[in-house]
Amino acid sequence: MIELYLIPVLLGIVEGLTEFLPVSSTGHLILATELLGFDAQAWAVFNIAIQPGAILAIVVLYWRTFMDVLKGLMTWQPSAVAFTRNLLIAFFPAVVLGLAFGDQIELLLESAVVVSWALIIGGIVILIVEKVAKTSDAGGVAGVPFKTAIAIGIVQCLAMIPGVSRSASTILGAMAMGVDRKTAAEFSFFLALPTLTGATVLQLYKNRALLTPDDFGAIAIGFFVSFIVALVVVKVFLKVIMRYGFVPFAWYRIIAGTAALIWLSNR
Repeated sequence: MIELYLIPVLLGIVEGLTEFLPVSSTGHLILATELLGFDAQAWAVFNIAIQPGAILAIVVLYWRTFMDVLKGLMTWQPSAVAFTRNLLIAFFPAVVLGLAFGDQIELLLESAVVVSWALIIGGIVILIVEKVAKTSDAGGVAGVPFKTAIAIGIVQCLAMIPGVSRSASTILGAMAMGVDRKTAAEFSFFLALPTLTGATVLQLYKNRALLTPDDFGAIAIGFFVSFIVALVVVKVFLKVIMRYGFVPFAWYRIIAGTAALIWLSNR
């Protein structure tokens, strides 16, 4: 009985903590199931189903931004149109590649070793980008140039490899193209809405036969926990990157990935 509540809470915490940080939520959920001895296959659909909890946190935190965009679209304000255009065109490459290579991607989701190496390599890439990227204030998501938004969407597709991190690929791709840290982070937050919602709906539909009425209680717990944790994490995350940049996350990835590889090879 305890397991029925403990596992959803633990995985909900992992999802909320890692979804918007450049450390890979999917990768951490895979490693968590391995480390804690859970049946990864049994909890795979659950891990997908609780993602909307973290997504809802962004809606709540940025509700004024979304309301302003909706109002602006009604009168076709250039900033609102540019904001919406940038997110839609950045979302499009993930749709195409996700539909084309979905089955191959699902095979990668079973590999904790792939996650570990992706964490390490991603950490090294973060250190390089932080060192060499020359960024300037883009003026928010609406101020990101059209071509840059397309390129960010293409780079985001690297996150289909578990452990790469959707947040990391989006943010680092944006920074490599000259977008400032805060705008890059918020672009990643907002792009998560269509990307994660689409991926969640598709995966739940494909795996609908695996869901039973008994699963919905656990999903509700994980959803709520991930929502609460993500609310706190996003606020703290922005403060951290504005003061310290992404270097702390880079070293975390390298240390966590190395530790995971050592553990996996010796278990």
